[in-house]
Amino acid sequence: MTAFSPLAIGPHVVQPPVVLAPMAGITNAPFRTLCREFSGGKGLFVSEMITTRALVERNEKTMQLIHFDATETPRSIQLYGVDPVTVGKAVRMIVDEDLADHIDLNFGCPVPKVTRKGGGSALPYKRPLLRAILNEAVGNAGDLPVTMKMRKGIDDDHITYLDAGRIAVEEGVTAIALHGRTAAQHYGGTADWDAIARLKEHVPEIPVLGNGDIWSADDALRMMRETGCDGVVVGRGCLGRPWLFGDLVAAFEGTGAPATPTLREVADVMVRHAQLLGEWIGDEARGVIDFRKHVAWYLKGFAVGSEMRKRLAVTSSLDELRAQLSELDLDQSWPVGADGPRGRTSGNNRVVLPDGWLKDPYDCGAVVGAEAELDTSGG
Repeated sequence: MTAFSPLAIGPHVVQPPVVLAPMAGITNAPFRTLCREFSGGKGLFVSEMITTRALVERNEKTMQLIHFDATETPRSIQLYGVDPVTVGKAVRMIVDEDLADHIDLNFGCPVPKVTRKGGGSALPYKRPLLRAILNEAVGNAGDLPVTMKMRKGIDDDHITYLDAGRIAVEEGVTAIALHGRTAAQHYGGTADWDAIARLKEHVPEIPVLGNGDIWSADDALRMMRETGCDGVVVGRGCLGRPWLFGDLVAAFEGTGAPATPTLREVADVMVRHAQLLGEWIGDEARGVIDFRKHVAWYLKGFAVGSEMRKRLAVTSSLDELRAQLSELDLDQSWPVGADGPRGRTSGNNRVVLPDGWLKDPYDCGAVVGAEAELDTSGG
């Protein structure tokens, strides 16, 4: 087995070099807790997207989203912003109030409500704006490491990742994660791992993490070997599979085979997940309702009838969830083919951008400003 070096994110050593990708509505404190439990606390687990404007304005929902469990270390926050001044204020607030130990910047989100503001995966096209945001973030971060996550570009005609990588190095970013898709691809098609290899060659000064199409621990090891990247970022691969982080630890350490839980074991994790959500929200019913989105991911591949799936998707209490799960054939073994793509798979989308965004990558003019900041967190 190939030995991989630990990943250094500033003073934080991540071993094995595995990171939970920020996902809106998914990587809240309860889900991070589950993933950490399966990994034995090994790896780096990033919060869902926090909007800089909402943070600075102390939006109630945002302040809940930045809550970390006492056992979380390092505490990792992902920030989204398009206005350099607002980003700088948010980073300074995190430092002054000791809200996190690591800051990641979102330049990868492809959803229209973000890109139409010039944010997420649209932003690196405007090179001076990207540089200004990174300069403000790093300049206000003090001793906290600042990393960034990005995509290849807007579409095949507007590729930005190599320029963005060089700017990141010049502005003092600690590490870069690259999702090997363009914004136009969203989550469709196949991730371009060759782009991850090219970025690693282009910016040898800092760690490069690869993201895209890691559905199993074997995929993670293969990406590391094929691209030479310094770590992996796992997103959709852990949907309904928080034990994937245990698989990753075992694979990198050479200590065991992938988990193959029975449906009974999966059901126990489902109840635990819903319970954690209720405790975090402070309302059991709301926790179970929030959990509903995860049901299909957990049950993928198991023999569960469509009527039961519909019933599970409208549960509103832990007792109801337990009772319905108990009606299943819980002795089912792990199904063949249960791994593989989960979550969103749409692709070839038109990227919604501000008017005139693509005219000149160096002319930012008045296309963005404080008014372009989103006012809610979580994506």
